[in-house]
This record gives sequence, C-alpha cells and structure tokens, in this order.
Amino acid sequence: MTTALSPILASRLEKAATDNGFDQALEPEGDWLVVASTQCPLRVWLGAFGDAVFLAAFSQQNVARALGNYGTPMAPPMPKGAAGGRTVPDVPALHRLLRRALQLSKALPNELLHTFEKQVAALPKATEAERLVVQRVGQNLFRDGLLDLWEGRCAVTGLTVSALLRASHIKPWADCETDAERLDVYNGILLAPHLDAAFDRGFITVADDGALVVSETLDADARAVLGLDKPLRVRGLADGHRGYLPWHRERVFQKGGV
Repeated sequence: MTTALSPILASRLEKAATDNGFDQALEPEGDWLVVASTQCPLRVWLGAFGDAVFLAAFSQQNVARALGNYGTPMAPPMPKGAAGGRTVPDVPALHRLLRRALQLSKALPNELLHTFEKQVAALPKATEAERLVVQRVGQNLFRDGLLDLWEGRCAVTGLTVSALLRASHIKPWADCETDAERLDVYNGILLAPHLDAAFDRGFITVADDGALVVSETLDADARAVLGLDKPLRVRGLADGHRGYLPWHRERVFQKGGV
C-alpha cells in the first residue's frame, strides 16, 4: 500500500522516470504517479511506502515477470490495470528497475515485430534487392532488441563493447517460417565475435541449462585459442530460448569427431 507523496518525493520519482525513458506524465491515480514512454507501450505506476521503500507497477505481464532479479515482488493491492510490480529499497535501485523495464518492453516478443511491420509497410518488396533492404531493417531491429535484452553484454563473456557484439540467431533468419520467429528476441543470443562465428558454424551450441557445448570437431589447440578449453555458460537464458535451442543442437551443431 502506498503513502501520500510529498512534493520532494514525487519530484524524485518523476526524475527517475524521465531519466530512464518514461517521458510521458499521465494523470495521477490516488497516491500513484503514472508514466509512459514514447519508446514502448509500457505504462508504469510509481509510489512509495514511507521514505525507504519505492514501488513500481507495470502494465505488461511479460515485463513484470522478466524483472525477477530486480527488487522483490509487490504485494497487492495494485493499481487498476497493473499486471505486476516490484519494490526496491532506494532511488538508485529504482533507476535500475525502470531502465530494465524499458529495455524489456522494447524487446520482448511481438514488440520488434510490430515495429518492423510499421517500418517496412511502405517499402517495395518486388525485387531481390528490395527484399534485402527489408531484411536489413529486420536484422537491425533484431540486433537492437538483443542489445536491450542482454543489457549490452555478451551473454557468455560479459564483453560490453557494443560495436563488437553480434546478434546470433539460434534458428537462422533464412530457416524461420515467419517474421515473428525471425524477430523473436528469444531466437537469439548476444555474443562476442568469436563465439558468434563458432555458434553460427555449429562449433558450439547451448544446453538447456546454459552450458556451452563444444563440438568434437575442434581440437585442443583450437579450443585453447578460442577460450573454449574451460567451462563456459550463457547467463540469463530464459524459457523462450529453450524453445529454439533444440533446433540449433539438431540442425546446426557439428556432432561428429575429427
């Protein structure tokens, strides 16, 4: 349950929202501040309990569920229209929570597809060159989505140089049956260049628990050069990824020995 916000506390909440992409102030609802963003469809309710607990409720259930590592679950009652919420102990934690919520809302399934459909609706698709332009739009959106989902870090090494990171499809673009599959962020892993190349060529794959599995076709020297001679793991693997990984293990991964 929220408490009435003092002007100073309300100002801190508003600043946290604005600083993290929620640039639309909506009509307050009781003691809740309500904000939205021009970058995504998420609506957020912000409140406080005393001066030491901050609350954020979210309109999208998939976003609320994906925020499990941020704060603790909010107890009911929640604002009308909220699908879930989190509580955090201080303003810096609130900033992190809101930033992650915006990233997830922009990236989670269907949002990239909707953006793609809007951007290519007026583009011609009759010739091969025109279709390649459309494909490039989709691939750029997919990469942006993976950068948001993985918070700009290689899922294995933690590399944060965005110019070097690669959006690796689990089920390749050309093999996807629909644009929804092609633009599903759970059909991808953000990887450093050498891991992207190894994953794309089937020299590595990923187990359902996130462990990297290395093909026997790579000898000990190659493994050592690539840093694959020690156990590695994809961090942050979700159930959505596990729906695509069997395809990669069966169709792409090189199982045979040298």
